[in-house]
Amino acid sequence: MAAVATVLLPSAMHRVSPSSLTRSLAFSIGDDGFRLRSPFNSRRVRDSSSGNSRIAVHCVSNTGTSRDKLFPLASTSTPCRTIHSGFKQSFPWRELSARFVATEAVANDAVGVPSLPQEEMPPRVYTWPYKKNPRVCILGGGFGGLYTALRLESLAWPDDKKPQVLLVDQAERFVFKPMLYEILSGEVDSWEIAPRFADLLSNTAVQFVQDRVKVLQPCDHLGINGSAKSDSAGTVLLQSGLLIEYDWLVLALGSETKLDVVPGSAEYALPFSTLEDALKLDSKLRQLERRNFSKGSPISVCIVGCGYAGVELAATVAERLQDRGVVRAINVESMICPTAPPGNREAALKVLTSRKVELLLGYFVRSIQKTSDSDSEKYILELQPAERGMQSQILETDLVLWTVGSKPLLSELEPREQPLELPLNARGQAETDETLRVKGHPRIFALGDSSSLRDLKGKILPPTAQVAFQQADFTGWNLWAAINDRPLLPFRFQNLGEMMTLGQSDAAVSPSFIDGLTLEGPIGHTARKIAYLIRLPTDEHRVKVGLSWLTKSAIQSIASVQDTLTKIVSGS
Repeated sequence: MAAVATVLLPSAMHRVSPSSLTRSLAFSIGDDGFRLRSPFNSRRVRDSSSGNSRIAVHCVSNTGTSRDKLFPLASTSTPCRTIHSGFKQSFPWRELSARFVATEAVANDAVGVPSLPQEEMPPRVYTWPYKKNPRVCILGGGFGGLYTALRLESLAWPDDKKPQVLLVDQAERFVFKPMLYEILSGEVDSWEIAPRFADLLSNTAVQFVQDRVKVLQPCDHLGINGSAKSDSAGTVLLQSGLLIEYDWLVLALGSETKLDVVPGSAEYALPFSTLEDALKLDSKLRQLERRNFSKGSPISVCIVGCGYAGVELAATVAERLQDRGVVRAINVESMICPTAPPGNREAALKVLTSRKVELLLGYFVRSIQKTSDSDSEKYILELQPAERGMQSQILETDLVLWTVGSKPLLSELEPREQPLELPLNARGQAETDETLRVKGHPRIFALGDSSSLRDLKGKILPPTAQVAFQQADFTGWNLWAAINDRPLLPFRFQNLGEMMTLGQSDAAVSPSFIDGLTLEGPIGHTARKIAYLIRLPTDEHRVKVGLSWLTKSAIQSIASVQDTLTKIVSGS
């Protein structure tokens, strides 16, 4: 029968029920035995009724053999640091996990661990294929993470230094986000812009694990990295309980839409950032199209935000709905796409005007509410003017799309008793030097939305696919240089221009190498698709997608010729 225990912290005493007696601990193995590691060094544990408190240790040897054993606490009056020394001398155990177990039923010299609930089991350690080759763990499979892994795979390595690469992402598929809008227009199929990681990496040595990151525990900043006693530069614990030891870490976790901005936005607004978001919006539009077709009433769509994402979404949805819908785009600033080249902004305004998109500029959304009408789901948006002289507005709509605000996923890791060891800015991005290494952590690189690198003018680089794509190339090279003891290269962003889709045959492309040039309409649309085809992750995938697009184009051309001939014949 489990006894009620008291856990003594340096600042306070807390009563702990039997159901919560088991706690995960971090510990290390030194010459004097097992040692509890920060933040648990100053903890003391005693059983308030029987004194039978134990540390349940789950150990894995260098050869992969595992063993469980109970050890008594060193003392109830002093910090419990050294647990047992003789066990270390008898077996070559490496660092793993330990737990507090307080029970009256376990004898002082008992061997074995009391049965624990599944969620309380010690973490499983990821087994790397080779013992000596460097272990590179990449967190995040977007443009930054996936392309870094592919870059590492393409470089020439000495046999003993070729790294083992493990890519971790919470999704099953890589998503080419700049082309999510084509899901709504029907131009592309899901597999073309969202291939499975397993398919993309099938001809490489890169391993993939689908999981979510729970806790990071780096130790390269402690100065022990590379010493004889150090097994790794840190560990990563995943939600499934898998523990990954690494020598090098790449942070490319990306970001997600920040929905909890105004009352009702998290409950009623739809984001547009992932493949699931695009498919959900496509399904919702189909439902509205079917419902409103019988009623004969137009579909109302409100899009919050007029940056690139909001404008591209407004143009795509307006083209899809045509006369069957009313699209409104709301922006707190007095212009759309304020950071875009003038040519792109003018082309976008021309298209939005031709498709009768209503622009509500200089307004911010104060709240979103759902109406009580049982016949159909409708939402009420309260708009507040950003400047004086404008009146507040109330809008009723069938659908609210949210495209403003984002939060880096690096800052969303499970809170711990000790703050994350990484230097983060106010947005939750890692502070990096110009080589993309995290400051104070020589074995960790960060890129994309996880990095706060600044350009030569002192501005933080924007969280765009173009930036992440270029950073991945440098990260892969600098990992090669660091592993081979070569100088690292400073990252310099080269702005190649900006592109935006405006519908099935419309786009705006402003290349940086020709000042003032903007490709619009079908020419811009073709240039954009070719540019993105070239940037798809692997040669095999580029060939498959290219053939698919050529086939669709040929079918559309034949259909267009047939329609033209039919009109000519019927007209004669």
